[in-house]
Amino acid sequence: MAYIHIPENLPGIRGLMAFRPDTAKHLNQLAEELLRSDNSLTRGERELIATHVSYLNDCFYCQHAHQALAGYYLECDFEKLDEIKANPDQANLSSKMKALLKIAVSVQKGGLHVSSDQVDAAKNEGATDREIHDTVLISAAFCMFNRYVDGLGTEAPQDREFYKNRAEARANEGYANYNPEN
Repeated sequence: MAYIHIPENLPGIRGLMAFRPDTAKHLNQLAEELLRSDNSLTRGERELIATHVSYLNDCFYCQHAHQALAGYYLECDFEKLDEIKANPDQANLSSKMKALLKIAVSVQKGGLHVSSDQVDAAKNEGATDREIHDTVLISAAFCMFNRYVDGLGTEAPQDREFYKNRAEARANEGYANYNPEN
């Protein structure tokens, strides 16, 4: 049960957005820009960054909601994404994506953990300044989203099918026009 009175049957961030639609509007616009706007990183890659950071933060709701979206975009099943989350260095990912995920891990620990060596390694693998910037911002934003969801004790369905079943509709709807009641 959430620590504050939020609408029932709206797990995770959905209940919080229904509770404060005025702030939800801005949070959703940020998510839309970071995860869905035109970018050289695919939507799936950006959702994977969000998933990995949420995994490291142990935020069950965000981890699985964004894992379902990453799986939808990357046409990849949950089990494969579980392997990627647990050990991205051993995953079948591009060297650039592995380098960007290392930066994301450092941001999750704290911004000062990002090193110039990590950034140089990402650039050497073909990452652009924009991709590095967006990796850091997605990682930082998801630390905030994860703490928002878990800091207010929201509920998260434990059945991962819940998240999988919503992925296609969420991908089609996006974040900017997101209605937490649906």
